[in-house]
Amino acid sequence: MRSVLYKELGKMLLTSCAIFGVFFLMLFAAESLIDSLRGVLLQWHDPAFLVGIPASVVGVAYVLTIRNPKNYTGFILGIVMSLLLAWQFYLQGNMDLVMLYTLVFIPFMVLSLRAWRQSTLGLVKEDKPLEPTFVDKHKFLMIVLVFVAVVVLDYVLVTLLINHDGWCDDMLIKLLGGTMIASSLLANILMIRQRNDAWIHWVIYSAAGIAFYVVVGNLFSILLFVVFLIINARAQIAWIRMTKPSNYGWARQDS
Repeated sequence: MRSVLYKELGKMLLTSCAIFGVFFLMLFAAESLIDSLRGVLLQWHDPAFLVGIPASVVGVAYVLTIRNPKNYTGFILGIVMSLLLAWQFYLQGNMDLVMLYTLVFIPFMVLSLRAWRQSTLGLVKEDKPLEPTFVDKHKFLMIVLVFVAVVVLDYVLVTLLINHDGWCDDMLIKLLGGTMIASSLLANILMIRQRNDAWIHWVIYSAAGIAFYVVVGNLFSILLFVVFLIINARAQIAWIRMTKPSNYGWARQDS
């Protein structure tokens, strides 16, 4: 069983490498054909950009692997991805995100690895089918409130402690950044219990990332988050297809 899961992990890592191989070839071709894009898409001189490449490759492989809710080995890639992203954010001077990934996301990855492994072993021993679920209506409302609270808290902290600017300065950037933090935080929490709602938050994270980098004006990151959005959306669809109508929770029409 374990060898099969690790074999799938290796396959997904190779698939991710192929995806990014094609992605970078397209960007290289665009830079070669359009002079105004030269050095804009592929910033080989930037150490943070170079660290971001393996972080993105491992991150996509992580999502592709845990798209199979029985494959707990994907969280090994998740831990590696978090370490690489923390390194990238350190190079960029974003110490708040360094702390978020090292002190919050990596522990969540470890918890998810343990919980998914126990769940998988239980399903195998008891010969039970996998049954993904949505949270119930009350938990859904609580999650919405937590989401809003995290966005507001992040806005306050960034304004007062990080940027030291006015409440209306860079409002859109702050809100989108807070949305990315809130959605990724909740996605990691929900992923521990294998809730479908986790993928909803990963989709929100990807969409907010696209909007964030449109405002910032980083074309490479826009394209990168489009890739993330497609992969996360496909994972969401895959999990919904595995969900029984009785497990739709807040999404049930009669709830």
